[in-house]
Amino acid sequence: MKIDGEVRSGMGKGSFFLSQESYTKEFEKNLGFIPFPGTLNVMVSDEHLDEINEIKDNCENLIKPDDGFGAVKYIEAKLNEKVDCAIVFPAKTTHEDCHLEVISENKLRDELNLSDGDIVSLEF
Repeated sequence: MKIDGEVRSGMGKGSFFLSQESYTKEFEKNLGFIPFPGTLNVMVSDEHLDEINEIKDNCENLIKPDDGFGAVKYIEAKLNEKVDCAIVFPAKTTHEDCHLEVISENKLRDELNLSDGDIVSLEF
């Protein structure tokens, strides 16, 4: 599946969670990289929500830390047809379903020179 979405600023909470060893160790083990401590926030059109929710509901990739933090589902993806990344679906979130959080080993905004309002593509 390939979808486009708009880059938006987040609330800054992703950096805290992605700095926790219980997450970083599991992402490194399962994805082959330690994620940059922060997410790229991408808003997608409502027309993709059914497909995204189905992928999320059927996703078996799960990190479930035993230190009191919430579980996170994830799927591997490619950003702008060139950067390996993952879309994460935290069990505990305040974001709407059309708000995707993308992780990578590098700061994606810097790597791809992205700003709020830029359109990116995600393939997964």
